[in-house]
Amino acid sequence: MTATKVDGVAVVPAVTPGRRRRVPFAHAVRLPPPRQAAVTAARATREWSRRPSGRLTVPGVFLLALVAATAAAGALLVPATIGGSKPVAVDASAAPTVAVPPALPLDPRPTGPLPTGAVPTGAVPTGAFPTGVVPTGPAVAPTIGGRPSDALAAWAQQVGPKVGIPPTAMRAYGYAEQMLAQSNRSCALSWTTLAAIGQVESGHGSANRAQLGADGKALPKIIGLPLDGTGGRMRIIDTDRGALDDDKIYDRAIGPMQFIPTTWQEIGADADGDGIKDPHDLDDAALAAGNYLCKGGRNLSIPGDWWNAILSYNDVRRYAQAVYDTADRYGRASRL
Repeated sequence: MTATKVDGVAVVPAVTPGRRRRVPFAHAVRLPPPRQAAVTAARATREWSRRPSGRLTVPGVFLLALVAATAAAGALLVPATIGGSKPVAVDASAAPTVAVPPALPLDPRPTGPLPTGAVPTGAVPTGAFPTGVVPTGPAVAPTIGGRPSDALAAWAQQVGPKVGIPPTAMRAYGYAEQMLAQSNRSCALSWTTLAAIGQVESGHGSANRAQLGADGKALPKIIGLPLDGTGGRMRIIDTDRGALDDDKIYDRAIGPMQFIPTTWQEIGADADGDGIKDPHDLDDAALAAGNYLCKGGRNLSIPGDWWNAILSYNDVRRYAQAVYDTADRYGRASRL
């Protein structure tokens, strides 16, 4: 049998007659051992990199690979970061520098010492909320140039001496209760709560040697300390250019109910019908405070809502307890 060579490989014909002869694929690539191939490739790359074209191409290829790796990492990490949860506040302990506080007054200034006794640290009390004798007298709608709260003069003269509140202030608190009973009956706000806030905040308009006039205005104007972040006060940069608090650098709490300018601009009221929303007028300030306490559909005959309302006014537990104790005292004394 004759052997035939194809590309140097001997091919022997099959001995079985009638069958087609098979010839191995003689053009298959013959690969060297892996180690030898790696060494050869390394040498070739090193020699090529020494040529001018190699010296320019190799850094470019390396830089391209680095950019591709960075892009791949970014594609994985950036979406995960964007979709991740974010903290509500960067630092809850930091003093805010914008005038967006949740409460009206930020620095309670009672004219006398706060009520003594242990301040509760557990759940809020669930007992009866403080109420007093309901104001009697016609609920007169505000009229230009008048003081509708004067309609409660007889009631104020009777109840005021019992609770130790000047008649002018009593009329303001009682009239605010009457007005809210008409505009927001479900709130169930009592004058005792407003009177307690008025006492704790400014001694019913007598803080800083001020006097409450027969027209319900406290003069000289009661203006608190600057809210500059010192002394435990919040830091609130001026928002009204000093129009309400005479301070163009920081905001200050103002009036007998101690509003800050931004809150007054939002919730200010004209209770005496003179066409002016005046935070230094106790009639206006008491009604505005009542509107603020009743926000959010609160029912102040429910203990939880009452406490939440007071803490929204000033989120200090000792302050809220002082208001409760004072309101409760007024309520009890008014019924004697």
